[in-house]
Amino acid sequence: MALGLLAGCSREQPADAAQEPAAPEAGTAAPRAPIVTVSADQAVSPVPPWQVPAVEVTDENAEELQARAEAALEAGELIGEPDSAIPTYLALRAHSPGDEVIGQSLQRAREALLEQGEAALQRIDADPQSLREAHQIAAVARVLAPEDEAVVAYLDRLETIDLAQRANRLGEQALNEGRIGEGGSGGALARFREALELRPGDVRAQQGLAAAESALIRRAENASERNAFDEGERWLTRAEAVRPGTDTVGHARARIAGQRRARIGDLRDRGIAALSRVDGLDQARARLAELLLIAPAGDPAAAELRHRIDLATHYGLFRPGQAFTDALRNGGRGPEMVVIPHGAFRMGAADGEAGATDAERPARNIRLSRGLAMSRHEITVEQFRHFVSATGHRARATRRGYSTVYDERSGNLVRRSRVDWESDYAGEPAADHLPVVHISARDAMAYAEWLSEQTGATYRLPSEAEFEYALRAGSQARFPWGDGTPPPRAGNFTGDEDVSPSGRRWRNAFEDYGDDAWGPTPVGRYSANAFGLHDMAGNVSEWVADCWHDGYRRAPDDAQAWVNPGCRSRVIRGGSWASSPEQTRSAWRLSGEADTTNARLGFRVVREI
Repeated sequence: MALGLLAGCSREQPADAAQEPAAPEAGTAAPRAPIVTVSADQAVSPVPPWQVPAVEVTDENAEELQARAEAALEAGELIGEPDSAIPTYLALRAHSPGDEVIGQSLQRAREALLEQGEAALQRIDADPQSLREAHQIAAVARVLAPEDEAVVAYLDRLETIDLAQRANRLGEQALNEGRIGEGGSGGALARFREALELRPGDVRAQQGLAAAESALIRRAENASERNAFDEGERWLTRAEAVRPGTDTVGHARARIAGQRRARIGDLRDRGIAALSRVDGLDQARARLAELLLIAPAGDPAAAELRHRIDLATHYGLFRPGQAFTDALRNGGRGPEMVVIPHGAFRMGAADGEAGATDAERPARNIRLSRGLAMSRHEITVEQFRHFVSATGHRARATRRGYSTVYDERSGNLVRRSRVDWESDYAGEPAADHLPVVHISARDAMAYAEWLSEQTGATYRLPSEAEFEYALRAGSQARFPWGDGTPPPRAGNFTGDEDVSPSGRRWRNAFEDYGDDAWGPTPVGRYSANAFGLHDMAGNVSEWVADCWHDGYRRAPDDAQAWVNPGCRSRVIRGGSWASSPEQTRSAWRLSGEADTTNARLGFRVVREI
C-alpha cells in the first residue's frame, strides 16, 4: 500500500492551497499555516492521513510476525511496506494490547522513525526531495503518538522548515517578477531573510540572497551600459547591503569601474584624434560632452581633453611657448617662431604716464582670443637674402639707390648712396646675423607673403596690438621690465655707459646702463622676455601692419590691424639702439611713410596658427 502524507493535520489548512498567501502586515507575526506546496524543485504533494496497512495476526503467526518486525526494525525498514516494523507492531499491539515487549518494541520503532525524520530534515539543503520523506514520517508519527513530546517537537521543527520553504518560494517568485525589495519594502530580500531567521543557515535562502545580489549587480551593469554610472553606483550600494562581508560587489564595482575608465579613455582618445582633423574641434567638444556625463568629478581624462580642446581653440596644433620652424618649399627653413599665449592686456599709455602723447590714448582693453606665433628674433640679413635670392625682389632702398645711415663723424642720421638691406647701420656690409635694416613696410610685407607661399601657412606683419601685447609680455608698467633703469643685459638700449667707436656718448639715455653696443647687435644677444622673444623693445624698431592714426578713438576693439585702403603712413613700434628712454616705453608708437628706410628700422613676422 502506498503511503500518503498530509503536511499538517494539527493546524488549519488554507482555504485555497494554491493561492499565494498575503504578506503579513508590519509588526504582526506571520501566520504559521502548514505548507502544502513549495517550489517545483521541492514539491510536497498533499496526501491523506496515513492509513495503517492491514496485517492479519493470529495466535499461530504472532511469534513469527514479532520476529519479522524485530528484523525489520534492526534493518531500519519502518513504514515502507505492510510487513515493515511499525505496521506489524501496531497489528501485534492490537492483538495483544497488554504485551509490554510489543509496547517497548513499538516505542523503539517510533524513536527510530523520528531519527529518520531528523536525518531527512538535515538533508534538505543537499537533497530537497528529502522534505517529502520528512513529511511522510510526520504523517506516521501523528498516528503513532500525536501527544508525545518528541513527536510534537519534531512536528514543530518540520513546520518551521515549511514556513522557511514558503518564504523561500515567495522570495523566488518576487525575484522572478523583479521585486527585489532593496528599498526595504518587502520583496524577495525580505522573504529570504525571513527564511534565514526561521532556519539559520538555510542554503536555499542564502542562494536566494545571492541571486538578489546578482540581480542588483545586473541592474548596475545595465545602467553602466547606458553610461548611467551614478545610477549604477546606487544599485551597487544597495547590493552591498544584501550580503555584507562578501567581495562579490567589490569585484563588480571594480569591473564596472574598469569599463568606465575604458569608455572615458576611449572618448578622450577620440576627442584628441578629432583635434588633428580639419574642423575637428566641434567633434572633440562633442566627445568631451559625452565624457563629462560619465566621468567622476575631477577625472584627469576629462581635464586632459578639456585642456587639449582649449589649446586647440587658442593654438590649433601648437602649445604656448612652443618653438618651431616651417620648411620652405624651395629648401631651407623659415625663421624660428615662438607660440605666444592668448590673453588680454590694456593697450596704450596710462593716464599720467611720463613721456606719453595723445597718439597713445585712450588706453583700452584688448583681448587676443587666439594665440599666434611670432618670430623669436627680428628678421636677419641672411633670412632676407634667402627671400631676395628666391624671388629677385628689389627692395625700396635698392631701387632708390640710398637710405639713411648713422654717421659717426657727426653723430647724426644722414642719407647715403648705395645703401640697402645688405648694409649695416653705418652703410657697411652687414653681417648675416644682424637684423636686416633699410627695409620699407612694403619690403617687409613682401617677405611675409613669400613665407606664406613657401610654407602654406599664413605669415604677415604683426598688428600694432599684437606687437604691444608681445612686447609687454604680461607687464602693464611704463617699460617692459617695469620702471626706471633696465636690468643688466635686458636689451640693446641707449645707456649713459655706452660709447661709440669714436668715443661719443648718448645725451638722453638710461642712467647707469650699458650694453656694450653702439648700433644693432646680432639677434638674440640679450635676454628674452617672458614670452621667449628677443629685442622687442631694443636693437631696431619694427614695422607693424597698421596704418597710422593719431590716436585709438574708433580703433578696432580686438587685436586686428587697423588698416585703411591705400594708406601711406604706417605704424612703427618698439625702441631701437638709438631711441631715447621715452621712445623705449611699451606704449610708444611712431608714424612712418611706408617707403621709409633707415638704420634703426627692421621688422619681424607673425604666423597664424
